[in-house]
Amino acid sequence: MIIVDGRDYPWREGMTVAELINKIDGRGHCAVVRLNDRTISRPHFESTLVPDHAKIFLLPMIAGG
Repeated sequence: MIIVDGRDYPWREGMTVAELINKIDGRGHCAVVRLNDRTISRPHFESTLVPDHAKIFLLPMIAGG
């Protein structure tokens, strides 16, 4: 089990950040993920594994001006 934005979410061995984001938000609006104490940027989503019991926060892209 992992926690994503404060909610329990099922975990599986070999899950990557990219797979998790696609299941939760298929639109791909997430630019950065906070994984435990690490900040993961989009270029590293495919290669970053999600450990069991992780705490994850999805940080979407926001346009400003």
